[in-house]
Amino acid sequence: MRDGSGVRDGSGVRDGSGVRDGSGVRDGSGSRGVPAPRTSSAAPSSPSASPSVPPRPAIQRASVRGQILDALRAALVAGELAPGEVYSAPALGESFGVSATPVREAMQQLATEGAVEVVPNRGFRVVERGARELAELAEIRGLIEAPVMLRLARTLSVDDWEDLRPLAEETARAAAVGCRATYAEADRAFHRAILALAGNEQLVRIADDLHRRAQWPLGGSPTARARLELMADAAQHLALLDALSAQDLSAVEALLREHFVSM
Repeated sequence: MRDGSGVRDGSGVRDGSGVRDGSGVRDGSGSRGVPAPRTSSAAPSSPSASPSVPPRPAIQRASVRGQILDALRAALVAGELAPGEVYSAPALGESFGVSATPVREAMQQLATEGAVEVVPNRGFRVVERGARELAELAEIRGLIEAPVMLRLARTLSVDDWEDLRPLAEETARAAAVGCRATYAEADRAFHRAILALAGNEQLVRIADDLHRRAQWPLGGSPTARARLELMADAAQHLALLDALSAQDLSAVEALLREHFVSM
């Protein structure tokens, strides 16, 4: 619901969409208490006794900012943070049950990624994206990922590819549900797993960032047509895996061309 200023209040983000409400995001104190790791204080009884186990490192507390960032990214993919709309950090923080600070920090990160832009004294406007931008991102992804997959198809065994079968099947299950946010995570996990086989961490990081940006919708809520598109995209994952396993380079190239063009 928008208030008089045109800024959406906390009710503008639905909690059933992948954005957690206050009960799902830890409060501003950092996280729930974690029991202190146990350490051994007893000294060995004799020189021949086994040495004591060194204390384990303290468990790192999850970042509230990180949780908010994940929730906001899911809302962007699901279309619940609408393109062109302005959202204030205090209003979003209230809906999450946290202070405005972690929300503002997460929004600043999204601004560096090009998802939102800062509106002074008001909040953050979700960037309105055009078809040309999506086409450009798809072209870049194809230039990066296709040569790597073709090279891997010449060298890896059937077993290597079959290890990725569960990830491809997960994209099909996510597509059947029709939730953009759920599908986006499964989609990126599948592509990351393939590219990771090349052993180039920088490649994986850059490609994943481009992939994430390509997943932000042009606007609006998911529709029945969008669900069918997700299912078609997931079917291409399974077909691509079959072609890679068979070392059918012509089929791999054709599927990749269709996959990136149809995004």
